[in-house]
Amino acid sequence: MLLIHVQQVTPRVSYTFKQICKRILGLDVDLTSKIETFIAHDGPKFSYGKKPLSKELYFQSVDLLFEHGLNDIEIQVFDWENTRCFFEVKHTSSALPFDIFAATFYLLTRYEEYLPHVKDNIGRFPATESIAHTFNFLQEPVVDIWAYKFQEVLLEKYPELQFIDKKFIVIPVISVDQTFTYKNKGILRSIGGGLRDLWNLKFDQFTDRIKVNLGIKKDPFDTFDLIIDLQKQKKRKAKVLFGLGDYSKHEKNIGYNNPRHQSIIKHIADYIDVGLKVSYDAISNASVLNKEKQRIESILNRRLLYALCSFFKIKLPEAYRNFIELEIQEDYSMGYSENSGFRAGTCTPFMFYDLDYEVQTPLIVYSFCFSSLISDRSLKNEESIRMELTSYIEKIRKVNGVFIPVFSNTTFSELENQSYWKSILEFIWNIEDE
Repeated sequence: MLLIHVQQVTPRVSYTFKQICKRILGLDVDLTSKIETFIAHDGPKFSYGKKPLSKELYFQSVDLLFEHGLNDIEIQVFDWENTRCFFEVKHTSSALPFDIFAATFYLLTRYEEYLPHVKDNIGRFPATESIAHTFNFLQEPVVDIWAYKFQEVLLEKYPELQFIDKKFIVIPVISVDQTFTYKNKGILRSIGGGLRDLWNLKFDQFTDRIKVNLGIKKDPFDTFDLIIDLQKQKKRKAKVLFGLGDYSKHEKNIGYNNPRHQSIIKHIADYIDVGLKVSYDAISNASVLNKEKQRIESILNRRLLYALCSFFKIKLPEAYRNFIELEIQEDYSMGYSENSGFRAGTCTPFMFYDLDYEVQTPLIVYSFCFSSLISDRSLKNEESIRMELTSYIEKIRKVNGVFIPVFSNTTFSELENQSYWKSILEFIWNIEDE
């Protein structure tokens, strides 16, 4: 047990120390604001505050974890020991040159997304507005890197400390916008699609559409056998998230009550965890979200636990509050639509902290770093994508993190004319865990 003295045990303090010490490093800690308790403790301990109490191990703080609400914070990033950090401190006795706890809190809570910023064309917080992108550390899981440097400091002072190492794991995520390309679309949509193919001189697609609807050929977007076969060979904590929203400008899937659609979902759920790809309209509308939740629960005959927001549009804090209200336990939306990297600066799952209410919530956020849905992926070749993936895997493995790549079922379709995505998925599925 490690005892930590702070001037005040605030919700922000408790949240941050638990994430770094317990969830990343596997170290039990206790917090106290009583000097007498701290002095009387004869085991491992350190203080966190504006100045040291005496000659103990000491980490200087900035104000962030002792504030309430939001403030416009000036961020100055600097280089330190092959990483980048911010919230520099000047006290010569401080064991680290920056406030690791405040910096971690700032990134995990997505503090900057609550502040005024320029949104993209569909209302998302773009990577270009983030300090990680601005100061070129978006591709690094800095929170985890900092945590292990913090561990080194602790072990130098208290070599008897016991840490429970977490394990590097892989969680592939498949987002299903359209379960089928041509099949089960209904007469009107099929006729309309066929006429559109002819008008655009896409004769191959017109032919394929007819063959699929006649049962001669398998639907191109029905790539689920590939995923099931991989899961049979090597079991993963994979997630397949189906879109069940009503047909609209943003949602093009077939009806949730289509028997073939429900059959596919149930079949996948026999092998892999299935969740909901929350529709564009449901992201900020609790009643629409509840309707989609009831749909998938009625198909699966079990509670909905996993969700991902369409287009990775997370409207904070409303979207996550709606998840919590409906008892959704895990979110897989924490990443960017146009850039790979670590949106929250970490590859370790964390609890969502509501900055408006100053409370840690039960929603667990799983941050992904790579997506096949990023628009410029089509401009890259297999070798460059494998190199990018390998780089992320090496970085995450070093800090015993969770590697989460996001794909679409359409990525593996012959219509994409990029057959190498299947081999990339196989490569990821067969990565060795620790």
